[in-house]
Amino acid sequence: MTDKTPTRAPFTRRAALATLGATGASLAVPGLLPGLGGTAQAQSGDPIKIGFQVHRTGIGAAYGRWYDRTSQAAVARINDMGGINGRPVELVSEDDGTDPKRGAEVLEKFANQSNCDVAFGTLFSHVVIGSAPRAAELKLPYFVVSEGHHVASGMLNRYTLQPGITDVKSQVIAMAPFVGDNLGKKVTMMFADFAFGHDHRDFFSEAIKEQGGKVIKMIAIPPTETSFTKYFPQIPQETEVLYHVMVGPAVLTFVKEMGEFFGPSRPEIFGYIDSLEAVSIDSPGLEFLEGTYFWEGNPRYAQTDQTEFDKAFREAVGVDDSGASITDPADVSTYAHMFGCWETLNVIKAGMEACNYQGPEDRQALIEAVEAMTEMPASMDHPQGDKLFNGKTHQVFGVQYISKVEDGMLKVVHTTSIEDGFYPDEVDYTTQPF
Repeated sequence: MTDKTPTRAPFTRRAALATLGATGASLAVPGLLPGLGGTAQAQSGDPIKIGFQVHRTGIGAAYGRWYDRTSQAAVARINDMGGINGRPVELVSEDDGTDPKRGAEVLEKFANQSNCDVAFGTLFSHVVIGSAPRAAELKLPYFVVSEGHHVASGMLNRYTLQPGITDVKSQVIAMAPFVGDNLGKKVTMMFADFAFGHDHRDFFSEAIKEQGGKVIKMIAIPPTETSFTKYFPQIPQETEVLYHVMVGPAVLTFVKEMGEFFGPSRPEIFGYIDSLEAVSIDSPGLEFLEGTYFWEGNPRYAQTDQTEFDKAFREAVGVDDSGASITDPADVSTYAHMFGCWETLNVIKAGMEACNYQGPEDRQALIEAVEAMTEMPASMDHPQGDKLFNGKTHQVFGVQYISKVEDGMLKVVHTTSIEDGFYPDEVDYTTQPF
């Protein structure tokens, strides 16, 4: 394609049904086709098994814990509505250790031992990249909730899809104008030194250049690092904006040491909430974050214009208005990311209903049904907001949120449009053989 609008699949009966299913509307009109809708009778009462590749251990454990809670809540809702094609859904969970080799082994177990219909997960991009080739070999549909650009770049394969969360390239393209117009043009980047961080390095550098700015220093930090004091002196004095995106169990240490380094004098700071996921903003030592900015995939704090969908989603996953567990205020969720699990599971449901999925012999039809999806309106199936799925690239596009720390809370100050994050297609998976 030549413009920045994702190419939409032709409008067919399948596409209409797939889009309808993505909004949950199919439940209201079960007579559309035999086998469609939550009240339809399937040929078998056996459960549909979804293999859940989850970071229970390793550097992604905090995300894995909340991905698990969210996924369990989504499956409970789906089953309460009648399951998929009249069959209950069962999550088959396996720890991938946040490790690429283990990730591929988990997919093998899903396909050959647990008899799963599809695989689902996971966040850390190096695990997705290490697992996706095995998914194709096993002919096992692999739905990931990762953010990395590896899916839409064409690096992976037709069996790997990312329909529930946007990718880094789209995120930074959408947000760079805000950074350039409001915070500054001379940027130093501090990023995790693996595929996810490299996406930020590459795509933000390009995006800020389009705004007349420049990345004057790039500081790559190993994701397993535990102390960061040696990195901060590398920040050039002329830096107007410090852009940070860190991950892993040491993120609290990172933001604390950043505050200690700058003291009362600092540049503007724009961070990805990854640097603060599962960490309370009122943790001792984080007072310096007041007045700084964060990207959020989904606002951690309930906003004054909170939608009914966000309110119900919080209740379903057990999260309060500040983004913490309702049973333990110290247990802060990964709210900016975990919605992707909920939404992806609803996409799987919609795709299976659109193709009248009965078993592994219908995996190809499932992928084609998801590829035919386009609009995904905000709803209880998609509580984060409106989305548009590009079946050619297997990547969804949606709105992004920029929040500012004010009075110890994250308050949304800018919401992008879906179109702000569009970029030209780099692959057409629909032309690839199964």
